[in-house]
Amino acid sequence: MRAPYPQEFRDDVVRVARSREDGVTIAQIAKDFGVHEMTLHKWIRQADIDDGNRPGKTREDSTELRDLRRRNRLLEQENEVLRRAAAYLSQANLPKRFYPLVSELAADGISVAVSLRVLKLSRQPYYRWRKQQVTQAEIVEAYRANALLDAHRDDPEYGYRLLVDEAAEAGEVMCERTAWKICRDNQWWSAFGKKRGKNGKRPGPPVHDDLVTRDFSADDVNELWLTDITEHWTDEGKLYLCAIKDVFSGRIVGYSISDRMKARLAVNALDNAVSRRRDAAGCIVHSDRGSQFRSRKFVHALNRHHLIGSMGKVGAAGDNAAMESFFALLQKNVLDRKRWRPREELRIAMTTWIERTHHRRRRQARLGRLTPIEYETIMNPAVDLAA
Repeated sequence: MRAPYPQEFRDDVVRVARSREDGVTIAQIAKDFGVHEMTLHKWIRQADIDDGNRPGKTREDSTELRDLRRRNRLLEQENEVLRRAAAYLSQANLPKRFYPLVSELAADGISVAVSLRVLKLSRQPYYRWRKQQVTQAEIVEAYRANALLDAHRDDPEYGYRLLVDEAAEAGEVMCERTAWKICRDNQWWSAFGKKRGKNGKRPGPPVHDDLVTRDFSADDVNELWLTDITEHWTDEGKLYLCAIKDVFSGRIVGYSISDRMKARLAVNALDNAVSRRRDAAGCIVHSDRGSQFRSRKFVHALNRHHLIGSMGKVGAAGDNAAMESFFALLQKNVLDRKRWRPREELRIAMTTWIERTHHRRRRQARLGRLTPIEYETIMNPAVDLAA
């Protein structure tokens, strides 16, 4: 079964179709973007319904109805949890502990997640309690914390490095990292305080190693992807583009456009790429050290799709030169051609240039004077080019 088109891609194609010039047909636009003509008509019809230009059930109505049904089921379960909790606490002969109640509710069909959320309990402590009320690791950490606290009370000027030696003499041996973690969690600071950070921003540490080392070559699709973010001014403000490029053919397999440069922009581009390239597990995704690519959301997205992260050095544009070359082409062919007034106009121009010109019309010398679509068709016919 073919994977669904990303919603952002559908909206962009509809924008291009609505703003087409005289003489340009829907069939031509569908061909340029690699979709079926009837599919594009269906997208336009749904967009007209969503905009209120024709009767029908909008996408928001369908989503809202589905959400209401799910919320109704959750409310019923939450009411049952509260009712049982009140009855449970009213019994004087039972300890006022909620963990046994959560187990009883789970046996009656109410999920543990719902019970813990309503009772404002954490998941991990509950499962630790089910396995063992007090673990050996907690006992060891308690003894270590007591030894560190005693040393801290004796000499408040000591930092955690000196507290380690004092705790070792008391019989609790641990490494400096463990002592630092215990002191941090309990907020036991030296009396001299902590040093203040320097002014100015410093690049953050990499979350991945550099697996590419400027070798921008691949023997097949979905082996190496490059990603980066570019920006351009309009009269309404900046517009940001995050693109993901397959090194094998130079095709932009996923992209996302927004007026804000947040981690969600990079995550959306990655999700769009995976939805159009279904067999991408194990692919290396190389980027710079931008905060969007070091964020937890992006790292979690990589793990969720079973992709491998890679990062270049700070201030080394050559570590992602192949992606920079694509943005240079976009700058020359689209961004610098005119003054862009609304963001919508620039968004349509970038989408059209990527999907029609770069993918299906611009021939590249390194591909044997073929376009990325033609090259993938010849070298790897299994690739779903219409995705």
